[in-house]
Amino acid sequence: MKVRDLLDSKGKDIVSIDVNSSVDDAIRSMNARKISAIMVTEQGKTVGIFTERDVVRSYITSNGKSFKDAKVRDAMVTNLIVAVPDDELSDISSIMVEKNIRHLPVLDNGRVIGMLSIRDIIQTQVKKLTADLHYLRDYIAG
Repeated sequence: MKVRDLLDSKGKDIVSIDVNSSVDDAIRSMNARKISAIMVTEQGKTVGIFTERDVVRSYITSNGKSFKDAKVRDAMVTNLIVAVPDDELSDISSIMVEKNIRHLPVLDNGRVIGMLSIRDIIQTQVKKLTADLHYLRDYIAG
Protein backbone atom coordinates (compact mmCIF):
# COMPACT_ATOMS: atom_id res chain seq x y z
CA MET A 1 0.00 0.00 0.00
CA LYS A 2 1.18 3.50 -0.79
CA VAL A 3 1.23 6.56 1.46
CA ARG A 4 -1.30 8.25 -0.82
CA ASP A 5 -3.80 5.42 -0.25
CA LEU A 6 -3.59 5.80 3.52
CA LEU A 7 -3.91 9.58 3.30
CA ASP A 8 -6.97 9.21 1.07
CA SER A 9 -8.65 6.99 3.66
CA LYS A 10 -7.67 8.86 6.84
CA GLY A 11 -7.82 12.43 5.59
CA LYS A 12 -5.25 15.12 4.95
CA ASP A 13 -5.90 17.64 7.70
CA ILE A 14 -2.80 19.61 8.60
CA VAL A 15 -2.65 21.52 11.85
CA SER A 16 0.07 24.12 12.19
CA ILE A 17 1.28 26.81 14.52
CA ASP A 18 3.53 29.81 14.05
CA VAL A 19 7.17 29.41 15.03
CA ASN A 20 6.91 32.36 17.45
CA SER A 21 4.00 30.86 19.38
CA SER A 22 4.49 29.65 22.92
CA VAL A 23 4.85 26.03 23.88
CA ASP A 24 1.67 26.55 25.90
CA ASP A 25 -0.18 27.56 22.71
CA ALA A 26 1.10 24.44 20.93
CA ILE A 27 0.07 22.16 23.80
CA ARG A 28 -3.40 23.70 23.94
CA SER A 29 -3.83 23.42 20.16
CA MET A 30 -2.77 19.76 20.14
CA ASN A 31 -5.02 18.99 23.12
CA ALA A 32 -8.05 20.70 21.55
CA ARG A 33 -7.64 18.65 18.37
CA LYS A 34 -6.62 15.43 20.17
CA ILE A 35 -3.37 15.17 18.21
CA SER A 36 0.20 14.63 19.34
CA ALA A 37 2.12 16.53 16.65
CA ILE A 38 1.72 19.89 14.96
CA MET A 39 3.55 21.41 12.02
CA VAL A 40 5.44 24.65 12.65
CA THR A 41 5.35 27.44 10.10
CA GLU A 42 7.08 30.76 9.59
CA GLN A 43 5.54 33.23 7.17
CA GLY A 44 3.44 30.42 5.69
CA LYS A 45 6.38 28.08 5.11
CA THR A 46 6.86 24.81 7.01
CA VAL A 47 9.98 25.02 9.17
CA GLY A 48 9.56 22.14 11.61
CA ILE A 49 7.41 19.86 13.68
CA PHE A 50 6.47 20.03 17.36
CA THR A 51 5.44 16.83 19.14
CA GLU A 52 4.62 15.55 22.61
CA ARG A 53 8.26 14.57 22.97
CA ASP A 54 9.23 18.18 22.34
CA VAL A 55 7.05 19.25 25.27
CA VAL A 56 9.20 17.09 27.53
CA ARG A 57 12.41 18.36 25.95
CA SER A 58 11.20 21.94 26.39
CA TYR A 59 10.51 21.32 30.06
CA ILE A 60 13.97 19.88 30.64
CA THR A 61 15.87 22.57 28.72
CA SER A 62 13.86 25.62 29.83
CA ASN A 63 15.33 25.72 33.35
CA GLY A 64 11.98 26.35 34.99
CA LYS A 65 10.65 28.75 32.37
CA SER A 66 6.86 28.65 32.03
CA PHE A 67 5.44 27.01 28.90
CA LYS A 68 3.80 30.39 28.26
CA ASP A 69 7.26 31.96 28.07
CA ALA A 70 8.96 29.12 26.15
CA LYS A 71 8.82 29.41 22.37
CA VAL A 72 8.00 26.63 19.92
CA ARG A 73 11.02 27.81 17.93
CA ASP A 74 13.32 26.63 20.73
CA ALA A 75 11.73 23.19 21.15
CA MET A 76 10.70 22.06 17.66
CA VAL A 77 12.49 19.60 15.40
CA THR A 78 13.76 21.21 12.20
CA ASN A 79 15.55 18.29 10.58
CA LEU A 80 12.42 16.70 9.16
CA ILE A 81 12.20 13.16 7.88
CA VAL A 82 9.34 13.07 5.40
CA ALA A 83 7.38 10.76 3.15
CA VAL A 84 6.03 11.32 -0.35
CA PRO A 85 2.72 9.98 -1.70
CA ASP A 86 4.37 7.21 -3.76
CA ASP A 87 6.31 5.73 -0.80
CA GLU A 88 5.32 2.23 0.32
CA LEU A 89 3.93 2.02 3.84
CA SER A 90 6.24 -0.90 4.61
CA ASP A 91 9.25 1.31 3.81
CA ILE A 92 7.85 4.20 5.82
CA SER A 93 7.17 2.04 8.87
CA SER A 94 10.74 0.72 8.76
CA ILE A 95 12.13 4.25 8.63
CA MET A 96 9.94 5.37 11.53
CA VAL A 97 11.08 2.45 13.68
CA GLU A 98 14.73 2.90 12.71
CA LYS A 99 14.71 6.66 13.39
CA ASN A 100 12.49 6.32 16.50
CA ILE A 101 9.87 8.78 15.25
CA ARG A 102 6.11 8.60 15.60
CA HIS A 103 4.99 11.30 13.17
CA LEU A 104 5.90 11.76 9.55
CA PRO A 105 4.87 14.72 7.40
CA VAL A 106 3.96 13.87 3.82
CA LEU A 107 5.27 16.26 1.17
CA ASP A 108 4.14 16.69 -2.40
CA ASN A 109 5.89 19.24 -4.60
CA GLY A 110 7.62 20.72 -1.56
CA ARG A 111 4.51 21.34 0.53
CA VAL A 112 3.04 19.34 3.40
CA ILE A 113 -0.13 17.56 2.31
CA GLY A 114 -0.67 15.27 5.28
CA MET A 115 0.70 13.71 8.42
CA LEU A 116 1.10 10.04 9.23
CA SER A 117 1.49 8.60 12.68
CA ILE A 118 2.91 5.22 13.55
CA ARG A 119 -0.60 4.38 14.81
CA ASP A 120 -2.07 5.07 11.35
CA ILE A 121 0.41 2.68 9.78
CA ILE A 122 -0.02 -0.05 12.39
CA GLN A 123 -3.82 0.11 12.14
CA THR A 124 -3.59 -0.22 8.35
CA GLN A 125 -1.23 -3.19 8.61
CA VAL A 126 -3.46 -4.91 11.19
CA LYS A 127 -6.52 -4.47 8.93
CA LYS A 128 -4.61 -5.99 6.02
CA LEU A 129 -3.36 -8.92 8.11
CA THR A 130 -6.86 -9.53 9.46
CA ALA A 131 -8.28 -9.60 5.93
CA ASP A 132 -5.50 -11.96 4.78
CA LEU A 133 -6.15 -14.26 7.74
CA HIS A 134 -9.88 -14.31 7.00
CA TYR A 135 -9.19 -15.12 3.34
CA LEU A 136 -6.80 -17.95 4.27
CA ARG A 137 -9.29 -19.45 6.75
CA ASP A 138 -11.98 -19.43 4.09
CA TYR A 139 -9.61 -20.99 1.58
CA ILE A 140 -8.58 -23.78 3.97
CA ALA A 141 -12.16 -24.47 5.05
CA GLY A 142 -13.04 -24.88 1.39
